[in-house]
Amino acid sequence: MRMTGLFFNTLRETPADAETVSHQLLVRAGYVRKLTSGIYTYLPLMLRVIKKISGIIREEMDAAGAQELLMPILQPEELWRETGRWEVYGKELMRIEDRHGRMGALGPTHEEIITALVRDEIKSYRQLPINLYQIQDKFRDEIRPRFGLLRGREFLMKDAYSFDADEAGLEENYQKMARAYTNIFNRCGLETRMVRSDSGAIGGSVSHEFMVLTGTQSGENDVLYCDSCDYAANSNRAESRMPPADTNGKFPEAKEVDTPGIKSIEDLAGFFGIEQSAICKSLIYIADKKPVMALIRGDRAIEETKLKNALGADDIRIAGDAEIRECTGLEPGFLGPAGVNIKIVGDESIKELENFVTGINKADKHLSGAGWNREIELPETIADIRLAQPGDICPECPGKLEITRGIEVGNIFKLGTKYSEKMKANFTDENGREKPFIMGCYGIGVSRTAAAAIERYHDKDGILWPMAIAPYHAVVVPVNVSDELQMSTAEKIYNDLLDSGIETVIDDRDERPGVKFKDADLIGFPIRITVGKTLAEGMVEVKSRVGGEVLKVPLEQAAARVRELKESKNV
Repeated sequence: MRMTGLFFNTLRETPADAETVSHQLLVRAGYVRKLTSGIYTYLPLMLRVIKKISGIIREEMDAAGAQELLMPILQPEELWRETGRWEVYGKELMRIEDRHGRMGALGPTHEEIITALVRDEIKSYRQLPINLYQIQDKFRDEIRPRFGLLRGREFLMKDAYSFDADEAGLEENYQKMARAYTNIFNRCGLETRMVRSDSGAIGGSVSHEFMVLTGTQSGENDVLYCDSCDYAANSNRAESRMPPADTNGKFPEAKEVDTPGIKSIEDLAGFFGIEQSAICKSLIYIADKKPVMALIRGDRAIEETKLKNALGADDIRIAGDAEIRECTGLEPGFLGPAGVNIKIVGDESIKELENFVTGINKADKHLSGAGWNREIELPETIADIRLAQPGDICPECPGKLEITRGIEVGNIFKLGTKYSEKMKANFTDENGREKPFIMGCYGIGVSRTAAAAIERYHDKDGILWPMAIAPYHAVVVPVNVSDELQMSTAEKIYNDLLDSGIETVIDDRDERPGVKFKDADLIGFPIRITVGKTLAEGMVEVKSRVGGEVLKVPLEQAAARVRELKESKNV
């Protein structure tokens, strides 16, 4: 490919709406262009990256025994109603109505469609197991599309679905997919970690995410991991054991105390001269349009996904002061569990509290020296609803949890019979009995993987693509296109590289050398061959984008040296 014919345009200024490095560089380097909020056109350079990632996915999925198909993007309302997700999925589901008044949706995922297909096609255990996958556009009406390709309204995804006769078969498929995913991301040049996660709207009993760990400066999720074992989990799923803390207020008796204007946990601790860990914090949430009170130790925070799961709710949010007064008649800032007639959920941490401080639903008053099942009843519902934090003790060993940032690029779910039972998708077992399929679901964000690679690999000059997914392996840069010797030499090297299977572009633009070099770095070509002043010595310069090492190579050895670099893990 010649740069004069390549459809691209680089930008020197960072787009004002680009928050993440990947978004900034994809726009600046001519990979994508925004059509509207959360929707992007993939330009030729980007499409080459996407095709390479997709090719790796197909090879590994096929090797794991999965078969590719292609399902419709447009999905009928009726199938979503069979599973109950037409209402549950919420506003993220892009709903449409056709000219006949029939409702449908643009698929954000395909559990209903694949289950309906297999329900009609597979009748016997002899046809199992089976794993079917596709690579296709998905649509989600994100409330706030952001981060470029990391959270858009239209995106490219690989989704696979396994069907088994029993749990043992599901476990085998789950492990196969876990291995395949590890291979896929390794081949893409991405080190990932398999972390426990919340199943969300997809559902199922067990789920894991594959996260590209990016450190503390970038990424969209907090990942907590053990410093001594393999435990790792998304923050909305992470479990922990709390280190020792002072949970006894040591008050001689229970007493109602005037606390004028003192509402925060920090101020309460100072007022009473106790640790925050000796305070019971009460918060009001709206869960499926109903108020609920959540209790937690004063020095800890609620994890809302855990709370939602503990309540079995579809939607949850913190209540505002006006809502608290309107829905409960209670006073914000002085909340407590005593005498409350709404549902209460307590975190496990509150069981340790003794002689503690709590609100009593009276303005400017708190209760000190409270005790469970003495002054206040311990809630019936106790669950892990707290946000795990660095320094907590690992749930699986004596090690401590640490935190980093990560980007989810894949996820796997054990769905069990969640969809097959609701949709009456059954098979006949070896004894002639009808049973629901045991299902698994496995997704990879193809476009997210490309963006995650940039988040992980970039520098101040541009993108540092892993060789396997770079749009081209090399660029040949003649410094002066008016110099016939330089151009003829550059053309020969270019053709030699193409003949040897090296995907190469030649920058034949009549531009200043600095412009060409800056564009090459910004776009992220892994290898640059410069044909310039060293040609008088019979040499050309070969530069690795990663590390910036520049080698002067004899002209006749240039193609061979580039081939070596392409195979090198250090590029």
